[in-house]
Amino acid sequence: MSREPSPCETTPRANAPLPIPIWALLPLRVFLGGTFLYAGLSKIFDTHYLDHTSPLGVHAQMLHAATTSPIGPLVSFTAEHPTIIGLVIAFGEIAVGLGTLLGLFTRIAALGGFLLALSFFLTVSWTTRPYYFGADIVFAAAWTPLLIAGDAGLFSTTAHLRAAIRRRRPPNDAPDDAERRILLWGGLITATAAAFGGGVIALSRRTTTNPEPSQPTDPGTNSRTVIAAVSAVAVGSSTSFTTPNGSAAYLLRPSTDTFLAFLADCTHQGCPITPAGSGFRCPCHGSTFDGNGQVTGGPATKPLTKVPVQVVDGQVATA
Repeated sequence: MSREPSPCETTPRANAPLPIPIWALLPLRVFLGGTFLYAGLSKIFDTHYLDHTSPLGVHAQMLHAATTSPIGPLVSFTAEHPTIIGLVIAFGEIAVGLGTLLGLFTRIAALGGFLLALSFFLTVSWTTRPYYFGADIVFAAAWTPLLIAGDAGLFSTTAHLRAAIRRRRPPNDAPDDAERRILLWGGLITATAAAFGGGVIALSRRTTTNPEPSQPTDPGTNSRTVIAAVSAVAVGSSTSFTTPNGSAAYLLRPSTDTFLAFLADCTHQGCPITPAGSGFRCPCHGSTFDGNGQVTGGPATKPLTKVPVQVVDGQVATA
């Protein structure tokens, strides 16, 4: 005979847990994993990323972010080690992407993705107004479902490892031993993927690197680059260009017959300068320079680096 539930009890139907839609997180998992994997690889293959003299490098980005970030002192400290921090960020994104796509320690990967996105929000997009225009805060929030639910065993490398190890373990094997084997095999898979990826990257860099000796870093080189036509640069204006060795620079025309050019790097810590009035300003630490490249406000103490230019057949070119 069936027993009637007491008034203080709930029926089994009302108390039954709702089914978990394990497929619902798959699109989010593919998007986040693929995006972070792509982001990490694009940094590794970017020739400017680890170049501390490039305005497009991670060093310049950290210096710029330090002036407005709520964790500015920490960012300034990490900016003193741009190569190490840059590689940690890039390979961290690759590890997060692979772990998420493969279902390998998915919650740990999601935690890494959340922390990376949060750090980007506190630095790169902190000044974005309104806040929802910035992508990093959205990425941070998007990682939380995977951080809570994991991969739910769907296309999960960790789940396959756990099942295989439990099938093969001795009857008297402790559960802790099985978990240690899972961690070991998971670590081996991660190390193998990292080694394979590193080999591909190294091979790609070797095959794409110019075997010829690199050009000197001095802005004046034997190769001449046409910057602009004389008629295209108005008196009192400036225009940006790239030197023969790939450095960003600015050309100024203070008078009809005078042209000056300077590297676009602040002499304080290499942050990219921007035109301000008749001179330049460093957005990172506030250094200012006049139209002749001389310092008009610290913390910089050295003038901007000049780029020799000349006028040839109505064209302004590097000398």
